[in-house]
Amino acid sequence: MESIYKNIYKASIKGQKLLAVLIDPDKFSVSNTKAFVKKVNQSITTHIFVGGSTVNAYATDLLVAEIKKHTQLPVVLFPGGISQITGKADALLFLSLISGRNPDYLIGKHVKAISKLRGLQLQVIPTGYILIENGKETAVQRVTQTVPMSRSNLQDIIDTAKAGQLLGMKLLYLEAGSGALQPVTPQIISSVKKELDIPLIVGGGIRNQKQLEQAYKSGADLVVIGTAFEEDESFFKSIAKPLN
Repeated sequence: MESIYKNIYKASIKGQKLLAVLIDPDKFSVSNTKAFVKKVNQSITTHIFVGGSTVNAYATDLLVAEIKKHTQLPVVLFPGGISQITGKADALLFLSLISGRNPDYLIGKHVKAISKLRGLQLQVIPTGYILIENGKETAVQRVTQTVPMSRSNLQDIIDTAKAGQLLGMKLLYLEAGSGALQPVTPQIISSVKKELDIPLIVGGGIRNQKQLEQAYKSGADLVVIGTAFEEDESFFKSIAKPLN
């Protein structure tokens, strides 16, 4: 498969907006995969992300294998832990939680992952991950024991994102968290985008077409939606591919 990162980067340069559906193995029944992925294939979705903050061992491997049976879309791991790494996926977001100061999620977990990654054909994409407060505690916050960045401290968020790029991150991910009460604000998205020369991913709390379009308009290159589909699969209708 062609470099997934290069495709994302090229789309960013051209202003082509991308959309990823995030599937959490702990919240999704493998038996529903065929029907769900059929709807994904009929939508404007460009990527399928798989992962969660806490996932049972082997659940990701089984789910990815089933997803691959029903789609040609790239399947990208969005792991909350080392146990979620599987060579059956196409790529891995090698997430460094640069909004927090827990060394385990800045570098510790990454070092431990190398023995599992060695020998796999996964495309590994270094990704700076910034957690933004959204009005409630998230699973990411609990698991990583880190504090999300205050949305009122815009300059700190901008500087953290830029630092991530200068450290060599190839993607920057602004995350409000699964089930967020409030998505990342347009001001944060646009301000961060102006500082970056790498693609910007935005996720968390986006539940309708208006919020999706607002994220794109503000500068998101790739938007990730998960809970919206879990709560209301009819959302697929609003992002269906246009009929030829």
